[in-house]
Amino acid sequence: MSTDAQQPHDSGQAAQDWKRWHDERTATVAAPYGPLSLTGTHWLSDYPEGHIPGVPGQWREDGEELVLSAAAADGLTVDGKPFTGRVRLTADRGPIGESRVAHGERRLVVLSREGLWAVRDFDPDSVARRAFRGIEATSYDARWALPGTFRPYESARTVRVENADGVERGLGLAGEIAFEADGTEHTLQVAVEPDGSLWAVFADATSGNSSYRFRFLRPAAPSEDGSVTVDLNRALLPPCAFADHFICPFPPPGNTLPIAVEAGERNRVDG
Repeated sequence: MSTDAQQPHDSGQAAQDWKRWHDERTATVAAPYGPLSLTGTHWLSDYPEGHIPGVPGQWREDGEELVLSAAAADGLTVDGKPFTGRVRLTADRGPIGESRVAHGERRLVVLSREGLWAVRDFDPDSVARRAFRGIEATSYDARWALPGTFRPYESARTVRVENADGVERGLGLAGEIAFEADGTEHTLQVAVEPDGSLWAVFADATSGNSSYRFRFLRPAAPSEDGSVTVDLNRALLPPCAFADHFICPFPPPGNTLPIAVEAGERNRVDG
């Protein structure tokens, strides 16, 4: 199964929807606090004294919270107000631009993973954001919008997979989606998001060659009978394709397809 990267194969509504989706994705990635603006993920276990190079203030773990201490000279704000003294923080859950701690236009985002704490530094003036020119993606091809079936596991499971930063972490999986391409059935293990939609981390025969080393797929929530559309036209580049400081999980065992998925997002384009 192949596509022409220059000409859309479907001029109907689905192709228009895909073009709108692609434009919105590009705008989201290029936004001031999109993934291109991440300049560092600093694990506090690497800085036992609490001083992160280039990041103002002192950051210390205290059980299920962080304690940030700062002086006026640090130039930090918390909840939009100039900050001095000490404040207890939990992990940020909302949009990056609404994180509690800021330094000018930078946003300092508190992150927790498997009991470890980190501070992420998002800077709209990052080198990556200034160099970004777009996302290389293959034009819509209806042949890659495949009917599939979601098969939930009897109980959720967690597998250990390597992450983009070289650390192995748990990846939760709730089932698999089965679909047919070129007359052969394939399956991908997936997580189920809080809204019922699915999430797969996968690789294929193009990975590391004509596309990034792995991609994400986010099908909509399955119907009651388990039917789901596996639209590989909407294969996504993971955040770590835009900034090296993300800790994206690699595909779990069994999620490397033997076919070439010549669809969806392929690579970041820089100028």
